[in-house]
Amino acid sequence: MILPTEYIAGVTWGAMGRRGTWNSSEAVYSLEQMAENTGANWAAIAFGALQDKPQSTVIRFREEPTITDEELRWAISKAKALKLKVCLKPIVNCADGTWRAHINFFDKDVPYEPKWSEWFASYTEFMLHYAAIAEETGCEMLCIGCETVQADRRAEEWRALIAEVRKVYSGPITYNCDKYQEDNVTWWDAVDIISSSGYYPENDWEVQLERIKAVVDRVNKPFFFMEAGCPSRSGSAAIPNDWTLPGKPDEAEQARFYRAMFGACAAKEWVGGFMLWDWPAKLYDLADAAANDDYCMYGKEAAGVVRNFYTSKR
Repeated sequence: MILPTEYIAGVTWGAMGRRGTWNSSEAVYSLEQMAENTGANWAAIAFGALQDKPQSTVIRFREEPTITDEELRWAISKAKALKLKVCLKPIVNCADGTWRAHINFFDKDVPYEPKWSEWFASYTEFMLHYAAIAEETGCEMLCIGCETVQADRRAEEWRALIAEVRKVYSGPITYNCDKYQEDNVTWWDAVDIISSSGYYPENDWEVQLERIKAVVDRVNKPFFFMEAGCPSRSGSAAIPNDWTLPGKPDEAEQARFYRAMFGACAAKEWVGGFMLWDWPAKLYDLADAAANDDYCMYGKEAAGVVRNFYTSKR
């Protein structure tokens, strides 16, 4: 296992992709534009698999809409051809639209009720499948979970999962905790790198970084932000995690958020980088960039801010 030594100047690619949308000319263009426009040296290849609802115990990763293994291998290969290092990031989502943070079960097993043990059995099968692909394709990092806030307290199950993953995957392992949760995870010692979602208000970065640093110092592990970003929408710099916030398209606000985030983190040597959220497999037309109010930076002022910062760190 070799931990990253260079700054992780990364972008998350493909997260909302559905089966059949990768390994296409549009996806090729998207990956090429991501590398060219952001100055990235890493890509988090992210994709989702569904369970029916928060209390379901079966993750249906072999079915639609999850991308196929062939599409996944293609994306990893294409990213590497662009000289990007890859962090593979399988994500579990709920088909009914409930955020994965609310996946939850009784702490004690109750007859005829869904159980943590059943969910973790399915989750382990899910993660081991992709850990094997990460090993086969030479992915430089594996993220074994994302923002499953209610599950974070199940330390024993996470440790067991990580032990099984290490039998299959030889590279560094991280877990992407949610914003404000860095000091709630009790099993950071089991992973190689701490990571979290950095959706902090533009004026609150110094406070949050001080809190996170206490965790990093205590655990003595490398740290980076596995997610961070802001929609190009008025009001979003104060609530960057709210993708439903009403507001007008505002690429200047998105760029302002990035300047605030990078400015606060630049002097913190312990912040090892970012995997910015996000860059879809199918881009909007460049002419429509000013009217787009989502997280993607393509064709927006924030892309230049990101590129300038990333190239300064490489």
